[in-house]
Amino acid sequence: MSELAPLRVARPRDVEAAVALRRAENQSRYIAGGTDLIVNMRRGIRRPKLLIDLTGVEELGDVSVTQRGVRIGAAVTLAQLAAEPDVSTRYRAAAEAAEAIAGPGHRSVATVGGNLCLDTRCIYYNQSEWWRRANHYCLKHAGTVCHVAPQGKRCHAAYSGDLAPALMVLGAEIEIAGPDGHRRIPLADLYADNGRAHLKLMPGELLLCVHLPAAAPPSTYAKVRLRGAIDFPLAGVAVSLAMADGTVAALRVGLTGTNPRPFLLAETESFVGRPLDADALARLDKLVQKQVQPMRTTLASANYRRLAAAALARRLAARLAGI
Repeated sequence: MSELAPLRVARPRDVEAAVALRRAENQSRYIAGGTDLIVNMRRGIRRPKLLIDLTGVEELGDVSVTQRGVRIGAAVTLAQLAAEPDVSTRYRAAAEAAEAIAGPGHRSVATVGGNLCLDTRCIYYNQSEWWRRANHYCLKHAGTVCHVAPQGKRCHAAYSGDLAPALMVLGAEIEIAGPDGHRRIPLADLYADNGRAHLKLMPGELLLCVHLPAAAPPSTYAKVRLRGAIDFPLAGVAVSLAMADGTVAALRVGLTGTNPRPFLLAETESFVGRPLDADALARLDKLVQKQVQPMRTTLASANYRRLAAAALARRLAARLAGI
């Protein structure tokens, strides 16, 4: 890794000042924990002239509980989120996902907003400057060819954040601030199926917080990775399941690590009103295998990641159903 290029750091005290700074300097980036951004800067992938440090914006660092649900500020650390009693008891998938990210040192500074906005990853992209230059760069950065699929025109870098699928199955919404004001959208709507531009944020926009509903069904999260700690997921799965009179009342499955975006599994409404038996779990397995689209973006094979995602979904759903 190389030394950082000269840059300036600004420390605004409120959201409006942060957004104004971002708007005034096109080559700027928001930063809180910086566990992903600083690495990419040292690799020469990002070269901002200004870093806008959000750690001094008080409203971004709070977790608040009301009758309407829980509000989680974007600058809340992953360690703080995992230890929050209301999260660990009512929104278990979110706490499990936070606990599974990287190592304890990372979680003490890495943030909720940073993990949700995590850059997509690929073995051809997350490399040193000299390595990428020797391979003529790639479609995601400074090149014209996706080395994963050289005949195509699409970047297949995979999204590997853990929190997004867990929050999605819990019905999370996010609040965003930008030059044109505030907006609130379902978390799933933040992402596009494009490895080069996977975030649907307008220029200068800032993710402020996550809103979770007051009531959420039982949920859980697990992932497969090369090492038992530190590594990003090769496949990560979150499941929420509500049962009524022995049949499925609601089922949501969120996936990460396999596609350029995290996403909710489609067609899960077909399980509603039916028992979650062996036949249903086999159908769930096939549904996951059909919808995940892993490519050769990691050291593990695409087929292994597909099978792992399906196995995790089946296993987690069975666990929640108590079978």
